[in-house]
Amino acid sequence: MHADEIKSTIRKKASQHGFELCYVTRPAIDSKHALALQKWVEADMQGDMAWMAEASRLQRRKEPQSMLDDVNAVITVAMRYAPPEYALAQACAATDHGVITAYAHGDDYHDVMKKRLKMLAHDLDEELGKHDQRVFVDTAPVLEHALAESAGLGWQGKHTLTIHRELGSWLLLGEIFTTADIAPDEPAINHCGSCSACIDVCPTGAIVAPYVVDARLCISYLTIEYDGFIPRELRPKMGNRIYGCDDCQQICPWNGHARKAVRLDEESQLKRADLLNPRGENVLPDLARLLQLDAESFREAYRKSPIKRTKRAGLLRNVCVAMGNSANRGFIPVLLAVLDDDEALIRGHAVWALAKLAGAQERDSLLKAMLDMQASEQDDRVQDELTASINDLRMV
Repeated sequence: MHADEIKSTIRKKASQHGFELCYVTRPAIDSKHALALQKWVEADMQGDMAWMAEASRLQRRKEPQSMLDDVNAVITVAMRYAPPEYALAQACAATDHGVITAYAHGDDYHDVMKKRLKMLAHDLDEELGKHDQRVFVDTAPVLEHALAESAGLGWQGKHTLTIHRELGSWLLLGEIFTTADIAPDEPAINHCGSCSACIDVCPTGAIVAPYVVDARLCISYLTIEYDGFIPRELRPKMGNRIYGCDDCQQICPWNGHARKAVRLDEESQLKRADLLNPRGENVLPDLARLLQLDAESFREAYRKSPIKRTKRAGLLRNVCVAMGNSANRGFIPVLLAVLDDDEALIRGHAVWALAKLAGAQERDSLLKAMLDMQASEQDDRVQDELTASINDLRMV
């Protein structure tokens, strides 16, 4: 089979499995990406994601050829997910509701994409002959954005996400490492130019330089990966974002005119909703409803969702922060109800939220509730929250 025919076959099969984009590169990354990764880790910008700094994993990210013996090519694919139907300003104004990143409105993309990548790999074995292959979706030590750029799928934007000229950055990436010898595509050209929209819009200033995101400041990290008490100085900047943050994508000009997702193979008859199955209850959900989720209802609501990653404690921690930022004193009763929750993470952030919402009318009753709680609270972190919040209430 001619090289062009091989590439055409791969792309047709990829499209049939729901991937809008499919490109090929060699198992190597540009030295600029390896150097940037090293500097990022040396600056501790990975936060509590200790695995990012592990020497063995760090080396594998720099040397993708180490992921599979005798690997010859990396097939990089992208599945476009539906962007938010609401504007950024609308989301920020909906203070009684939480904002969930668009990719988490439906099923867990890791599961959806890995299943489809495995089917694609099986098809390629039938078309190209049996080869050793490994598939990855965001969970292995692979610099997927760097590989996507070298394959020509898209360039890495200043927000560090991959941008395609027609589909924008609402992309989920996956890779097939294969021993098949497939000709690589040309690398993508960066088209960000002098634009700094994503840098300027970031609520916490997490994009500390073009192409550099400090995870310790990033709302996506704070609400998803980080499982501790969110730094008090960052909480007001989080607004009502309770799982991830799409601000840098929503403001990006390339997403402003990105065409709607279409199937490259009309015979596949696959529809976007069939893939991630976005659900309405995850679009600007009611904060009060979420704070009342018990362990069983949380598991049932998010068993197929990436939101399960935060566990109940993490999600409700984020909900408490959003309530504290809402200026809605109607949330005070539901926040009081979780002061005796089993999870210290929830109790501590509820204390902070109550102090933020308190006005002169609520001051005395909330002060009494916190002083009573202080007498019996066993967790030192919650005690710290109580001390700070009691001091704040005394100044109301």
